[in-house]
Amino acid sequence: MADIGAEAGITGSAIYRHFDSKSAVLVALFDRVIDRLLAQAQEIAAADAAPAAALSALIAGQVEFVVAERQLAQVYYTEIASLPEPDRRRLRRKQRLYLEEWVHLLTELRAGLPDTDARALVHAAIGAIQSALFHNSGLPEDRLRPLLAAAAEAVLRAG
Repeated sequence: MADIGAEAGITGSAIYRHFDSKSAVLVALFDRVIDRLLAQAQEIAAADAAPAAALSALIAGQVEFVVAERQLAQVYYTEIASLPEPDRRRLRRKQRLYLEEWVHLLTELRAGLPDTDARALVHAAIGAIQSALFHNSGLPEDRLRPLLAAAAEAVLRAG
């Protein structure tokens, strides 16, 4: 809380004037993250780009989140399960909407790919990107980004 307060230019204890609990801070933070990713995905899908280009843009957005906001992504990944049930359910619903944009584009790109396969590949591609969350490769960010993107692209071509 002290770190969050310092970033906001206030003391850690002053945060509780705006939020009831640490959980409420996390919920607000996670809402902001998933809303931003979902809005970005919906904009990409609505742009009428070719499915391959749109999927590459989704991958780039996810990679950017994981690399540029690594600590936030780590907290999201580790703490979402500890949130109150209604908040967790609502956030998971938003995550599913985000994933649906990926699935939709993948099934457009790969006609005949069963929906269940597409969902498994999307989860695996995002998992490949998120693998960098808890493993410090030592690579500079400008080398890590294209590596993670290439891994996700390869996963989406599998099967």
